[in-house]
Amino acid sequence: MKYIVVVLFLLLVSCTKEEPITPDSGDYTPKTSKGYIINHTYYTLSYSNTDRQSEFAYYYLSSQSINGGQSRTDDFRIDPKVKSNPVSSTAYQGSGYDRGHLCPAADMALNKTSMSETFYMSNMSPMTPTFNRGIWSSVESWVRSSALSNGGLYVVTGPILNGNCGALSGGIIVPCSFYKIAFKGGSNPKIIGFVLSNSGSSSPVRSFAVSVDEIERRTGIDFFPQLEDKVENQIEGVVNYGGWNL
Repeated sequence: MKYIVVVLFLLLVSCTKEEPITPDSGDYTPKTSKGYIINHTYYTLSYSNTDRQSEFAYYYLSSQSINGGQSRTDDFRIDPKVKSNPVSSTAYQGSGYDRGHLCPAADMALNKTSMSETFYMSNMSPMTPTFNRGIWSSVESWVRSSALSNGGLYVVTGPILNGNCGALSGGIIVPCSFYKIAFKGGSNPKIIGFVLSNSGSSSPVRSFAVSVDEIERRTGIDFFPQLEDKVENQIEGVVNYGGWNL
């Protein structure tokens, strides 16, 4: 009897550790526009062969994932799940652009697997250094802070690939701008979106807020299509600062 109790306790602890990563049975994966789905352990990509990068990265951001304590692995490498012509770790060398994360490494500190998988090149997009290390980093930090204060958030991030600002060797498209969306589900759902030009800025994070409908119009992607139409129309059509520390 004592053995059975111990086993049940260990199973309960194991399930509890996983709960923050999959907080409910809902699946809020966006509908792809020009890519195909790649599922990694803790995040999902929609990869565009034409642009040689992903049109979005989608995941649930929990406090455990942020505070897991795993250090950066910096093991940039080819994503083995890319079907053809994958991007190598050296593809950006000499271009003047950073290998900019879509799903940030700092969002995936849960364990070595979560951290290491953020360094697949499919999760990278060409970002100017002043953007990647400046205002974009500030937006990422704001999302982590919001996830902690809201008990977890769903996050979608990507480049706007309809139109571009040039290309690297090998046809890697340079996006002119990027977006990020944070969504809190439950009985009182809320959502906030941002669009930022791929350049440095000293403006506050709040100034980049836009409606999710606007991001859908610019990307062709349907975000959170699993929501009831009434809820989707209500929260995606406006910029609502309520409940967000902006």
